[in-house]
Amino acid sequence: MTGAQQEGDDQSVSLHLLKQKMADFAKERNWDQFHSPRNLLLAMVGEVGELSEIFQWKGEVPKGLPDWKEDEKVHLGEELSDVLLYLVRLSDICGIDLGKAALRKVELNAIKYPASKNYGTNDDSTAEMCG
Repeated sequence: MTGAQQEGDDQSVSLHLLKQKMADFAKERNWDQFHSPRNLLLAMVGEVGELSEIFQWKGEVPKGLPDWKEDEKVHLGEELSDVLLYLVRLSDICGIDLGKAALRKVELNAIKYPASKNYGTNDDSTAEMCG
């Protein structure tokens, strides 16, 4: 199972649930002592490196990863999850409501990059926001 949403699979996982599971996981192992913002950030950066390695020599990859083997998709899901879980844990330790912060950022981006402006070319200064 890749973790990709399947047809008919309408269960969603909240950031709150992930935050609680990560807090419980750390507490049960007495890892809170190691979960400083700096340590969590550095651990997350390491996981981003592992995620990057998956794509390193693949060139451009089409959406949906149609040419990927199942085990490659499973590995990708694991590394994406590692990054997400460290991010959720870091936001919790820092006292940041990640969901609210993300929604606020989307609103700020909507102001900064209004839909009325054409962003359809990748040769202008807004190309970084097209994906």
